[in-house]
Amino acid sequence: MRLLVVLSLLAAPVEAQSPVDPSLATYIASIRAIDNHAHPMAVVPPGGAPDTGYDALPLGGIPDFPLPWRLTLDVPVWGQAAKALTGVSTPAQALDRAGIQREFANRIAMGAGLDSSRFHWVPFDDPLIFPVDTRLAGQTPDARALYPLEARLLHRYQGDLGLGTLPSTLNEYEQEVVLPLLRRQHDAGAPAIKFEVAYLRAFDFATPDTVRAAAIYAQYAKGGTPSAEEVKILSDALFRFVAREAGKQGMAVHLHALEFFGGYYDAEGARPGLLEPVFNDSTLRGTNFVLIHGGWPHVGETEAMLAKPNVYADISMMDLILAPEELATVLRGWLMRWPDKVLFGTDAFDGGPKQTWMMGAWVASTTARRALGMALTAMVRDGDITMPQARVLAKKVLRDNAIALYHLK
Repeated sequence: MRLLVVLSLLAAPVEAQSPVDPSLATYIASIRAIDNHAHPMAVVPPGGAPDTGYDALPLGGIPDFPLPWRLTLDVPVWGQAAKALTGVSTPAQALDRAGIQREFANRIAMGAGLDSSRFHWVPFDDPLIFPVDTRLAGQTPDARALYPLEARLLHRYQGDLGLGTLPSTLNEYEQEVVLPLLRRQHDAGAPAIKFEVAYLRAFDFATPDTVRAAAIYAQYAKGGTPSAEEVKILSDALFRFVAREAGKQGMAVHLHALEFFGGYYDAEGARPGLLEPVFNDSTLRGTNFVLIHGGWPHVGETEAMLAKPNVYADISMMDLILAPEELATVLRGWLMRWPDKVLFGTDAFDGGPKQTWMMGAWVASTTARRALGMALTAMVRDGDITMPQARVLAKKVLRDNAIALYHLK
């Protein structure tokens, strides 16, 4: 009888417990978040040209591929998002409905309606590490479709700098293209630059062979087609140069790290652990790196990389494809070890009229807050933290860590 009484006393509180403490949920809902990563759309007037600046590598041109179920319109959250956004007509209003104060806009260029007081520009700099012909580097149908888009964007960057052709030597390219472009981006207010390189090649950036890289560039800058190996050697060297110089300008380096988006996407090549030699490079310790999308599903490797003094991770897209319960498990693991390294993000994108970037921002924000509440409530109940500490952690994830990392006012 005594054992039954003990068991009933132990079981009753568990059954009565809510996954999120109500007072904590109210507090989390009140926090004005900073969205570390999204693709907001510019406002297009009726009859105006469509917005094409939202992504350097739009995936419409690659072979069809399946989407995770939570990104399909079968999921109720998208209908809920549409209702929550009733009456919203501007990007700023959409941020307000999602509880977001500022959003980092990962775009080729900013556009109408994306006011700098609410949206921070994060440009794409993959083209800088692929200055030569890459037709032999594209080993999959996806890469063969995407590499030409990088060449097109590099040509645009050259035009912005008033350059008709590439310089003849690698040193001249670095001095006349890379550095001026990074300065322009910094002066335009960019707190970070973005690499989507995992769509094109693996994260296995080898120690630069600067002599060979210079020879490859000099051979092919004016024409000809290098081998896939030669493209890798050159991009190995240029990636570290760009990352190092971005850090000198005070800009962080964002790295897309996620398992999918493309039927031929190399998930193993996007493992965060492959970047460890880069993170351990003493000449790059002045550059802060952010693993965008948290390296999902390799979140354990991400956690290991967070031990590096200049590495951070956000939960963007994870809060779109994962249920709150699953995301809560990830957050609890990270927050128990590296609470100052975890950033909120949405990866809100345009998926058509029934799945706008505004809806994505609302869905991701709602999911992230629920998951964060679940993780912190469990940590309080297990005695890992106190309730006041839970509030501090919630504010760190949703805004304070981003303010510290990017020195935001």
